[in-house]
Amino acid sequence: MPRLTLFPLTSEVGSGGHLVIGGCDSVELAGEFGTPLYVFDEFTLRRKCAEFKEEFGRRGLETTVIYAAKAFINKALALIVKEEGLGLDVVSGGELGIAHSVGFPLDRVYFHGNNKSAEELRLALDWHVGRIVVDNFYELEMLDRMAGELGSTPDILLRLSPGIDPHTHRYIATGIIDSKFGFPLTRIEEAVEEAVQASYLNPVGLHFHLGSLIYEAEPYRQAIELVLGLANEMKQKHGFELEELNIGGGFAIQYSLDSPAPAIAAYAEVVASRIVTGCRELRLGLPRLTVEPGRAIAGQAGVALYRVGVVKEITGVRRYVMVDGGMADNIRPALYGAGYEALLANRVVAEEADVVTVAGRFCESGDILIRDIRLPAVSAGDIIAVPDCGAYCLPMGSNYNASLRPAVVLVREGKARLIRRRETFDDLVRWDLI
Repeated sequence: MPRLTLFPLTSEVGSGGHLVIGGCDSVELAGEFGTPLYVFDEFTLRRKCAEFKEEFGRRGLETTVIYAAKAFINKALALIVKEEGLGLDVVSGGELGIAHSVGFPLDRVYFHGNNKSAEELRLALDWHVGRIVVDNFYELEMLDRMAGELGSTPDILLRLSPGIDPHTHRYIATGIIDSKFGFPLTRIEEAVEEAVQASYLNPVGLHFHLGSLIYEAEPYRQAIELVLGLANEMKQKHGFELEELNIGGGFAIQYSLDSPAPAIAAYAEVVASRIVTGCRELRLGLPRLTVEPGRAIAGQAGVALYRVGVVKEITGVRRYVMVDGGMADNIRPALYGAGYEALLANRVVAEEADVVTVAGRFCESGDILIRDIRLPAVSAGDIIAVPDCGAYCLPMGSNYNASLRPAVVLVREGKARLIRRRETFDDLVRWDLI
């Protein structure tokens, strides 16, 4: 069953032919908690955290692994990240608030964002986050002024846009020349000079983020080479010491059988070797390396379970399998054309029979989860399991058509724990006023 390799590391076929995740029967989970249901495997989450620490940490560089909360965050996941010794990359006051609510060590928090509000920056200063990643001149000036008012001297990184094509979807390519993120190369020297001369800021390094779903390591090598050369120039001109180099995230996972992703070790080897070699050539001290995986930690750990309703046959054209979720809980296929695989959770090993299109329940023709996938004969009541749904599904979700956001469970060694309850109709109108 090749598709099973895309599911969490603990996935297997149970005695009844059901998909089992973390020792829990997925069909029973759907019955107990309802559908749509998002299932996270704790073992996979923790193993991915450990693998990033191991692979990047054994190549001659002092390394910090920072989980990108934007992929998916709630209290339970924040606690797992905390326990595994990772830091947390947040991009909003809300994500920072979740970290604070569970006692996450705020000195391990990196605060990102291309348009941070004054309120968010003040919160970051009040709570003494570990790093503020400064994205533009407006923020640089505002942060220096605020820090002076509060008697603080925050450590900052300057985010630059290195102008390198990561060969991914244009919506998730963030390090190209035409990007809303970061200082352009043409103005990074000006930014470094201003940061070094700021009265209340401590610039400790540089940051770049090439994009997301990067299936090759070469763009990282190119970006590191460019940034190290830039750092050397800034040291000579402005006395800027590169204490930390943050290369962002973007590490890919395998969404389909025909698009394998590099191993974490492959990324780590290219990144570390280029930094070590480049620093030796330029006679720079080795900086601390920071990496920010999100999808590569949470993606494979999450599975979406849907219940089939209508099966619609258009003779000679297409067979639609309608499920009880769709673009409100996973917008990626509609937004990016993202592709997914699937299994019938209640008949994993049944012989594949039909080519079908799995469609959502929402009032958009573009609400298609999976187009043209071969599955066993599907009928109403079947449970469809979609792997690799642990990242950028729920965080980008909505209440479109006044739908209820799904529940989330965490499974481990045969036990399932509800870590986010399903919304209710009362939740939908809780904030309405008449």
